[in-house]
Amino acid sequence: MNPEIAIDIFKTTIMFALWIVAPFLLTMLVIGLLTSLFQSVTSLQEQSLTFAPKLVAMSALSLLLAPWLLRTLSEFTINTISRMATLAH
Repeated sequence: MNPEIAIDIFKTTIMFALWIVAPFLLTMLVIGLLTSLFQSVTSLQEQSLTFAPKLVAMSALSLLLAPWLLRTLSEFTINTISRMATLAH
């Protein structure tokens, strides 16, 4: 296997992982900023106030994005396995 091929596979895998995780990270960032702003404005420093909205948002986003996640992960897996045949040269 050429080092270029290994680097390309690694780069593709890292970019794919970032593509998959980005909606969850952005949602958690927005929810965290909104709850922090709410806590600053109201002077409520309850720990469950930061955890509960993130849990609800993560659950809802997981259900909403499940078809996209499954389709994208299966396409990536099929693509990666099909590329394995060309790596042996």
